[in-house]
Amino acid sequence: MEDIEDLLAGSGGGGAPPGFRLPINAVGVNPKYNKNKPRLHDNHLSKTGSLSPKIPGTETIYMKTFGCSHNQSDSEYMAGQLSAFGYAVTDNSEEADIWLINTCTVKSPSQSAMDTLIAKCKSAKKPLVVAGCVPQGSRDLKELEGVSIVGVQQIDRVVEVVEETLKGHEVRLLHRKKLPALDLPKVRRNKFVEILPINVGCLGACTYCKTKHARGHLGSYTVESLVGRVRTVIVDGVKEVWLSSEDTGAYGRDIGVNLPILLNAIVAELPPDGSTMLRIGMTNPPFILEHLKEIAEVLCHPCVYSFLHVPVQSGSDAVLSAMNREYTLSDFRTVVDTLIELVPGMQIATDIICGFPGETDEDFNQTVNLIKEYKFPQVHISQFYPRPGTPAARMKKVPSAVVKKRSRELTSVFEAFTPYLGMEGRVERIWITEIAADGIHLVGHTKGYVQVLVPSTGNMLGTSALVKITSVGRWSVFGEVIKILNQVNDKIASNRRISSQVGQDKCSPYSSQNEPCACSNEPDPSACGLECYEGKITVEEGQVSWIDRFAEDINSQNVIGWLLRKRKNQLKGVGNDIALGSKKKQEWVGGNKGEWGVVDRALLGGILVSFLIIVALLIHIGFRTLSTK
Repeated sequence: MEDIEDLLAGSGGGGAPPGFRLPINAVGVNPKYNKNKPRLHDNHLSKTGSLSPKIPGTETIYMKTFGCSHNQSDSEYMAGQLSAFGYAVTDNSEEADIWLINTCTVKSPSQSAMDTLIAKCKSAKKPLVVAGCVPQGSRDLKELEGVSIVGVQQIDRVVEVVEETLKGHEVRLLHRKKLPALDLPKVRRNKFVEILPINVGCLGACTYCKTKHARGHLGSYTVESLVGRVRTVIVDGVKEVWLSSEDTGAYGRDIGVNLPILLNAIVAELPPDGSTMLRIGMTNPPFILEHLKEIAEVLCHPCVYSFLHVPVQSGSDAVLSAMNREYTLSDFRTVVDTLIELVPGMQIATDIICGFPGETDEDFNQTVNLIKEYKFPQVHISQFYPRPGTPAARMKKVPSAVVKKRSRELTSVFEAFTPYLGMEGRVERIWITEIAADGIHLVGHTKGYVQVLVPSTGNMLGTSALVKITSVGRWSVFGEVIKILNQVNDKIASNRRISSQVGQDKCSPYSSQNEPCACSNEPDPSACGLECYEGKITVEEGQVSWIDRFAEDINSQNVIGWLLRKRKNQLKGVGNDIALGSKKKQEWVGGNKGEWGVVDRALLGGILVSFLIIVALLIHIGFRTLSTK
């Protein structure tokens, strides 16, 4: 089936509003089936052959996400839209009516895991939607036959795809278009962490990379839209903003701005009490070189984690050239050395690919020496996986046994480091955002983004605290809380201050570390690496946000209702006590309730026009009825 263009039935294009249900003839579907092949939706038919009595929009959806933080953000947006239209998202695949898998194409193992899930779903005769980089970059895969797919730039139409799939139709939406809106409904995996994509695609052409086939060329969001999103999520109670991108350093080159401009604009919006921190995403060396001093200045800011992920991939210039990485080892050293010199306590994570085609023993030894020299606290070590359709897949491969041996050797070197040695006894400020896997501790991070585990006592999620480090481990440290610095219950008052202040009380991007600020001024010598998610998106009880308030009103599942509620929330905001999961009233601050904006006039005009049309239709039908008599 060919790609489906974004066409609106009977209109000149322009697409539908975010999450709006289009009529069936506005969505490209393939209702044809092989008579000898069981239909995926047959399990939704009753014994009498009639359709299931379930009301549309009330089914349960199982979601599974593979890959990077950008993929995670996409899944959160899709979950938000589906929840807003009444669908329940679950982590129980057995009880779900339909599955949605968001895929990653970076490595073979993640795609193999996707293949296994697809086979399991088909054997269970469940309707299936596959999203993410795999279908976008490899649309003709045999595993994708007979299932609906949605591309990386079509996530704002996931509701349509799910609805048509539940009806038994195969839907394919892969056409590239403008970037999805940032203000779509969203259900966060962690309600205290906002993953904010600042651009899609990249400017590179790495010979091993399949992601470029899916995400495409660089496309950046405007500074204004990103800053607006940051303002919104801070009011919503977010404590960490993660900037996500295939290459953060390349941001803005397609729209005439650059990364430092964006970072300074975002930092200026952060609360003055240091309750919300900014984490800068992965950046490749080439596009950060010309902005090193400006970025170092931002990393020095007390409300920005002094941590950066800069992949080197190899310590050999010959291998870097074969990879077409567009930088040399000397360039990478310049980035690392400059940031370490200019940013107190700066820590850098990096990536290594072992066994790239043509890598010799000498090339590998140069990589090992580089890791030993810098003793990076976090190194993501991966074996080379040839990805179909990439130039590297056609290169002469290093024997598999050699690749595995090199990977084990480098891993042993890295695991011998003790990056947190010397932290015991120190007092650090941490930001606590999640529950540890053991269910006993809470997880916080220092300004250097080192993971700190503290006992779970009281209501500390979403707070910042001073802790004393009591012991250190290889991957994290343990601490005891000395003082909680800002309670979650103070969020509403803080949000009122933010909305009433005009920037002078916000964290200045040019603040000196000697100036008084609630953020930690103590440099930290270690950092924690980035995490790739292979988790399920679940809607947890108590995860209250404007998305959940939207989802509660099942009788108003349309764009007009959504806009009306947005207008209502602007005039009479509803705050959330995040920790308790209870809803509290929050008075509107600033503005004039008597003023009518463009949105108000448009809504009123639309309602009046609709009313007149309905009246005219009723009169017309009445006259026709009388005339027939």
